[in-house]
Amino acid sequence: MILRMTRARRAALGFAVGAAALSLAVTGCSPSGSNGTSAGGGSAADTLVAYTGQSGDYQINFNPYSPTKIGGLGTIYESLFFVTNVNTNDPVPLLGTDYAWNEDGTQLDVTLRDGVTWSDGEAFDADDVVFTFQMILDNPALNTGGFNGEVTKIDATHITIAFPEPAFVTGPEILGKTFIVPEHIWSGIDPTTDVVAEPVGTGPYVLDNFKPQAFTLTANENYWDGAPAVKNVRYLSLSGNTAGADALAAGRIDWQTGPVPDIQNVAKNYPGYDQITIGQNQMALLSCANADLGCEGPQTDPAVRKAIYYAIDRAQVNSLAFQDTASDMSPTFALLPAQEQYISASIEETSVPETADLDKVDELLTGAGYAKGSDGVYAKDGEPLSLTIEVVTGWTDYITAIDTMAQQLKAAGINVTAAQSSWNEWTDKKSKGTYELAIDSLGQGASSDPYYLYNNNFSTANTAKVGESAPVNVSRFSDPAVDDALAVLKSTNPDDTEARQEQFDIIQAAIVEDMPYIPILTGGTTSEFHADKFTGWPTTDDLYAFPAIWASPDNAQIFKALKPTGE
Repeated sequence: MILRMTRARRAALGFAVGAAALSLAVTGCSPSGSNGTSAGGGSAADTLVAYTGQSGDYQINFNPYSPTKIGGLGTIYESLFFVTNVNTNDPVPLLGTDYAWNEDGTQLDVTLRDGVTWSDGEAFDADDVVFTFQMILDNPALNTGGFNGEVTKIDATHITIAFPEPAFVTGPEILGKTFIVPEHIWSGIDPTTDVVAEPVGTGPYVLDNFKPQAFTLTANENYWDGAPAVKNVRYLSLSGNTAGADALAAGRIDWQTGPVPDIQNVAKNYPGYDQITIGQNQMALLSCANADLGCEGPQTDPAVRKAIYYAIDRAQVNSLAFQDTASDMSPTFALLPAQEQYISASIEETSVPETADLDKVDELLTGAGYAKGSDGVYAKDGEPLSLTIEVVTGWTDYITAIDTMAQQLKAAGINVTAAQSSWNEWTDKKSKGTYELAIDSLGQGASSDPYYLYNNNFSTANTAKVGESAPVNVSRFSDPAVDDALAVLKSTNPDDTEARQEQFDIIQAAIVEDMPYIPILTGGTTSEFHADKFTGWPTTDDLYAFPAIWASPDNAQIFKALKPTGE
């Protein structure tokens, strides 16, 4: 019996330890503007101008396995198939054309597309795929998905991957989140440190030009599926959400994901534009939680984290910061309502409280040795309970959320302040563990299944000591029982729902009790897009990709689907 995977969604796979200085930019790659593969030129009518929320200068890095990469996933570099977490459709063939599991999930066979070339003109074949997977095996910092397969080339268009135990659950990451790189170039690259300034890929776009304030991808005329109709994608750096809304009103950008005034009436307020809102990313106050790994601050006490959880008035936060576009959330981080069936029956509170519970706050903090002072602030050993929340400059919705929560927490006896910094600084603090709290979202995984979020954000394998780069588990949460449960889930057939639920029960009990990521709400991700200039945008009836400009490789799939109207 041959089993085929039919459900695959988004999961982050490769993250590196850190990017080197720009002087380490890799040589040997031809700039896209000089290798004859780009469309070149184009016009305003077939150029899509995008704003991803980048505030501050871009720092060039197209290494798809670096935490400071600025783009290229799906556009420059391709995976074997396109998978997304917003539908349960079959994976879309890219560099792979077919795949099949054996009956017990220990072997995955993949057929590769013939006739594909890299953007420098070299031929793509199975050697590049084998090289990429071996590179991941050889560099543990890249291997956030726990890949442990043995990849063998059968011939130029066929590979097989053998696993020591059933590995069904790794399929979406292997097929859809492993971005294939050219062996003839990357054999001389350190994927964990090198900055790639002149990327070579098989994708529909190549890098045309780069400046710190903007860079442009241009259509690859030799793309195996034909050059896309959108001839150029230009990414701008602006000063934040307000500048993004202003640029939208002026018609200077075609696609952004973020808040604008009166977000429910984009079509009315911005003629020619439309909007779509998808509840997908679960917002949280991330905490550097593990004192054993070097985290410092009052947030290392689970009682403090849970006190913050109960001190938040989420209805007010939703209204003031998110224009009521956010929705309910479970403290188990099973996405509501799509993954409600995975929530353990032992969890008493299956969704976050809508309003603050100050009695519960007091119970938790006094139980942890805190006492409220005459100033109304809890203190322990003479130290007032005070914390800093890291946020990116210009992210007005998150900044408003922090300001709102700060007032709520002050009323509950907890002081918090916001610390704004550039995206690069904010990312570095999270990755290195040099922070107390940070506001962000935990994204979904490779299919509509909590396993992927749990494996990314709660696995010991995905964290590190403070000062070292943690790939995705930035809270530095570590629990042997959770690790064991994740290992069982990895080798359990997805059809065995009862066996899988036993492991979800273990994981959810641990993370609700410890709460290293303090749940806020499920963010309603809203994108505004130029509907008059391009057709083919995702809709709620045809959600073929996650319609957020910063979501890769989904954004690339959308670029390929769009058609300029000529207006």
